[in-house]
Amino acid sequence: MSKQNLYKTAAYVTAFSVTEKMFGFLYRIILSRTLGSEGMGIYQIALSVFAVLATAAASGIPLTVSRLITKYRAKNNRNAQQSVISAALVCALCFSVPVFCILFFGHSAFDFLFSDPRCMSVLLILLPSLIFNSIYSVIRGALWGNKQFIPYCVIDLIEELVMISAGVALVTAMTDVLDGARRAAVAIVLSYIVSFTLSALWYFTKGGRLKNPKRQFKPLLSSALPITGMRTSNSLINSVISLLLPARLIAAGLTKNQAMSEIGIAMGMSMPVLTIPSTLIGSLALVLVPELAENFYRNDHSKMRTNIERALKITVLIACLLIPFLFVLGKDIGLLLFSSVQGGEIIQNCCFLLLPMSLGMISTSVLNSIGCEKQTCLYFFVGAAATLLCVWFLPQFIGIYALLVGMTVSAVLSMLLNLRLVRKKCKEKVCFVKHTLCSVAAILPAILFGRLLHNLLFAILPQIAAILLCAAILLAAEALLLLALGLAQPRWAKLILQKS
Repeated sequence: MSKQNLYKTAAYVTAFSVTEKMFGFLYRIILSRTLGSEGMGIYQIALSVFAVLATAAASGIPLTVSRLITKYRAKNNRNAQQSVISAALVCALCFSVPVFCILFFGHSAFDFLFSDPRCMSVLLILLPSLIFNSIYSVIRGALWGNKQFIPYCVIDLIEELVMISAGVALVTAMTDVLDGARRAAVAIVLSYIVSFTLSALWYFTKGGRLKNPKRQFKPLLSSALPITGMRTSNSLINSVISLLLPARLIAAGLTKNQAMSEIGIAMGMSMPVLTIPSTLIGSLALVLVPELAENFYRNDHSKMRTNIERALKITVLIACLLIPFLFVLGKDIGLLLFSSVQGGEIIQNCCFLLLPMSLGMISTSVLNSIGCEKQTCLYFFVGAAATLLCVWFLPQFIGIYALLVGMTVSAVLSMLLNLRLVRKKCKEKVCFVKHTLCSVAAILPAILFGRLLHNLLFAILPQIAAILLCAAILLAAEALLLLALGLAQPRWAKLILQKS
């Protein structure tokens, strides 16, 4: 893929991703206001259990299918590409179908999972989606590996829009909170049916076929299982933290209500803002992973080094652009969006987490694309252990910040271990340290300028106008500073915007 197409595709994918996230955010607001806190609690608990099942069923498959298709395409072996799809479908269905049958027909044996029995009735509605989602995950990997990013993004966006439109139509006619939670679950099932149908139609109408999968089970499973294990473990660890953290906060002297309030502010308000870069970096990873895999299997080490450098440098720029913005306006964002001073303070105090978190995320994607899934899985457990230790020992000293410190330590460890392995695996030296240090050095003057600008604008303008104008001027000033230092290249924007 040429530089022009690479940047342009990344821009398209980012636009789709941001649009999808925006619609999803609006839908959550509608649901929360319609279902109320009780209905949302029932819906979210059932959805969290379903998310663990969906992660275990197919979370490692899209990346693995993408990488193997890229490998066989580099060898002009079309039969092997189609065999990979067949093997992935068999593996996904061998997990999702039995799990569906066991839970759906024997759900009474699993009622202990929920303290509120109403959650099980919502989970039962969601369960058929497990099969549809596992099949779609395989086809998603095929689209990804064949660099068909636009169909991939369009289907995901249609899935989101179907869920929102169906959810709004169904939930507004609810009779009580449980009925509303069930109706919201039905909307999810409908959206997965649509994405499954559209993806299957696209795959087969574009010449996709299924071949004998026998020879592809071993390479598929050896790559997919570490990724699936890592992501499933991540879901389980998040569940453990959600149970452990309240107990440790209560042991530190907080009441039960205070502990839940602290967790709600940190996880429900601050973290969604602090994970903004994940949307942009996820789009970059989506485009670069098959490109890097192709470079790796063609032994084109020069191009692989260039693509890795490009990914790391753009990731650093995204993080370093957002850190001053969130540090200066964090408190105001917390008040404006959530009416929470503490939520804004957490955003401001923890915004520096963005750099190691972003570099850890993109470097994990880079390593997974070149066959280092087992190592990234091991590094994940190292970081997870650090988070759990912080959650256990630190609440008595720093309260809810124990979780955020744990996440920071985990991100730093993952970043350092990943980058060390990237340097080891890439046969040509990857040069990005100077670029990173210069970008980090630019944060301080940006923050100083932002604070002065903030004080001036908030003294003469209403809050919303001051926030918007301050944000626009600060981001523009940061972009100019990075351009002046030679850290950002004007041709990147030109290549994205120019016509094919």
